[in-house]
Amino acid sequence: MILAKWFQFVKPNFNFFKDGFFEFPFLANTPELFIESTIKSPGSKHVPEEQAVYRNNPFIKGEMRYRKIDEGLWLTITSVKFKYNTIIKSAYDRDLPSEHYSITFTVFESEVKLQNTFINKMPFFNKFWSLKKPGTDVGASFYKGSKCEFYIFYVSPSWLEKHIPLDKLDAKTPFKMFLDSDKGFISYQDIVPNAEHFAHEILHIFKTFKEDVFNETLLKTQALSLISSFFKNAVADLRSGNYREKGSIDYKLIAKCESIISTNLSEQFIGIDALALKLNISPTKLKTDFKSVYGTSILQYIIEKKMQLAMQLLLSTEMQIKHICYQVGYESPSKFSAAFKKKHGKLPSDFRPENASN
Repeated sequence: MILAKWFQFVKPNFNFFKDGFFEFPFLANTPELFIESTIKSPGSKHVPEEQAVYRNNPFIKGEMRYRKIDEGLWLTITSVKFKYNTIIKSAYDRDLPSEHYSITFTVFESEVKLQNTFINKMPFFNKFWSLKKPGTDVGASFYKGSKCEFYIFYVSPSWLEKHIPLDKLDAKTPFKMFLDSDKGFISYQDIVPNAEHFAHEILHIFKTFKEDVFNETLLKTQALSLISSFFKNAVADLRSGNYREKGSIDYKLIAKCESIISTNLSEQFIGIDALALKLNISPTKLKTDFKSVYGTSILQYIIEKKMQLAMQLLLSTEMQIKHICYQVGYESPSKFSAAFKKKHGKLPSDFRPENASN
C-alpha cells in the first residue's frame, strides 16, 4: 500500500511536544497499513525474512514482529522502551476503510516514585486487555523509562463471526451492551489467567517460525485460545456501566488519567476535582468516562493499584510493613491492613517469608 498520505498525518504531530509529552501517531485503518507505517518510520530497520522491524530513534528503542495468522487475523508483537514521555495515538485516513477490531494485551513496566531514603523508585507492573472497535481514536501515555510489550490482534468482522459466538450473548450482559453501544473502547485488568505465559509462547513461535513445520498450526491454535479466553472472561465481567448513554469519550485523555494514577501511588490521592482540573475535564464526565473504560470508579481503581504496589513491595523488598503502609499513601496502618486483606485475602504479614508456612 502506498504511504504518501501517511506523512500528512505524521508531519503535524511527529515529535510534537505538548504538556510534557511527545506525540506520535500511527495509521490504524488496517494491520497492513500499521505495519508499513512502522517500517517507514524514522530509525526503523526492516528485516522481511524475520517479519520484524527494529526501531531505535531519539524517543524509543525496541522491535516489532508481525504475522498474518489466518484470513482476517493478524498479530503484531511490540517490545519497546520509552526514552522520553510519549503519547502513542491512532490516526485514520478517512478515504480508506477501517473494519478491523483490535484486541490488545499489554504488559507494562513503569517506575513509581517512593518517599524512601534507600529505595526512591520501584518498578511497577501492569497488565491490561482492551478491545477497540474499528475507527476508534485511542491513545496511551508512557513516561520516560517505561518498558512495554504489546500483543495486538487485528480481527476482521468475518473472522469474529466465524470463531466467536458473539451473536449468542445475552443482550443484557455488560459486554454485549458495550458491543451494541456507540462506545468504541473498553479496557480490563489482567482478566486472562496466565496470559503473559501464553503470549511469550506465541512470541517464541514468531521468532522460530521457520524452524518447525508445526509452528503455523500451533500459532493458529494458541492465538484462537488466547482470544477466546479474553472474550469468555470479558463476558463474565459484570461491571456496571451505562452504555446506552450517547456521548463521545476522549480515550487518550482517560489513558493519561490512568498514567497519572499509576505513577503517583505513593502519594495521597489529590481528589477528583483536582485531577479533573489537571486534565481539563469536568469531574462528572471524568468519573463517568473512566468507569466506562476501566469498569470501576477512579477511587476503587486507585485502591486496587495501591494494593498491587504494596504486594510488590512485600515480596521484593525487606521494607517494614509500617513503612510500606506509608509508601502507598496510607497514614493509618490499620486502614492499610484492612484494605490489603480485602484485596489479597490475607494480612500483609502473612506474605512475609517468615510467615509463609503459617
